Amino acid sequence: MLSASVVRSLCRTAGAHRGTRERLSACDVGQTDAVGDAGGAEEPAGSARTDPEPAGWLLLVYRIPSEPTRLRATVWRRLKSLGAVYLQNSAAALPATDGAERALRKLRREILEMKGSAVLLTCSALAGEQDMVALFQAARDDEYDEILDKCHDFHAGLDKEYRASHFTYGELEENEVELVKLKNWYAKVAARDVFGAPKRAVAVEALDACEQALERYAARVYAEQDEGG
Repeated sequence: MLSASVVRSLCRTAGAHRGTRERLSACDVGQTDAVGDAGGAEEPAGSARTDPEPAGWLLLVYRIPSEPTRLRATVWRRLKSLGAVYLQNSAAALPATDGAERALRKLRREILEMKGSAVLLTCSALAGEQDMVALFQAARDDEYDEILDKCHDFHAGLDKEYRASHFTYGELEENEVELVKLKNWYAKVAARDVFGAPKRAVAVEALDACEQALERYAARVYAEQDEGG
């Protein structure tokens, strides 16, 4: 676990935070096990549709047993899926929203069940907040880049159908399923993109282009099927 002095250097009490954030432990390592855990299903953290503007940050500082190693990987994957960024080893931060709090409370409880230790803090940056935001933005842009790559693959797949003269309802359905997957993936990334990363608009445009390309392919499928029928 990080020392008390290190944790206090990362954050200060956000006493003005309202609602549920007032119930979180302020930056006091001594309250590690005093934080209550709320129930409820996990959801994407920082949803712009349901949460207010983030006020400060949530910081999860944890320690996982060295064995089995899969436990560390499990926690890392969970934090990555929430969009958290690491300030240093075993110290992950998210913008403070209701969705993020619920998800991190749930993860903290699971870490304790792994025989680990964890403290969940609500913090405000005294200095360097722009660096934290930049880390968060870069992480979201990396995810948007992955979506852009898949959009490129989607167009390549449609081009292959044209070259092979594959204009069947089966092929159309497969491509429709792929586009739905892309849209769902984008929705998950956008839900945790609370600051609006630069490449978000580019991803939206790429998805629109994919949809338009699929509509053109669908029109060709309908025409070919009508002629063949």
